[in-house]
Amino acid sequence: MTILYLIRHGETVDNSNKIMQGQTQGELNEKGINQARMVSKNLTEEHFDAIISSDLKRSYDTASIIAEPHFLTVVTTPLLRERDWGGFTGRYIPDLKDEPWPDDIESLEMLKSRASEFLDFVRTTFPDQKVLAVGHGIINKAIQSVFYDKPMNEIPKMDNAEVRILHI
Repeated sequence: MTILYLIRHGETVDNSNKIMQGQTQGELNEKGINQARMVSKNLTEEHFDAIISSDLKRSYDTASIIAEPHFLTVVTTPLLRERDWGGFTGRYIPDLKDEPWPDDIESLEMLKSRASEFLDFVRTTFPDQKVLAVGHGIINKAIQSVFYDKPMNEIPKMDNAEVRILHI
């Protein structure tokens, strides 16, 4: 059985300003850097066989900080990218509450398909190993939704730098 440590990236400038980041790169703020350092410190004694990250900067930077004491290279994959929010990307989140959804938002079916593909990738590439993966709030929810076979709305929101462990 593969053990997956699923982590959401540290807080970003856009998180703190309530901006919908989607698949933009994002930049960790000081709080986010400190969150990543705290996760790194808390997991220093854990052995990991691999560290994987979304190919977006905010996740990669978080994973790189966590990886330092493990002397592992961070492997990136677009499978862990955040949901593509299309026309909502870059907008102030509170303003979106009553807006009709644009047609260019990644569908839940596509998102969950990517999540399933990620789980298959980890299982087949790292069988019976311990893997740390840094993603984003919504893709991490989708991964858990697929894993637990539950609707997305039944998966609790992940905070920045939160760690959840899945035995896949």
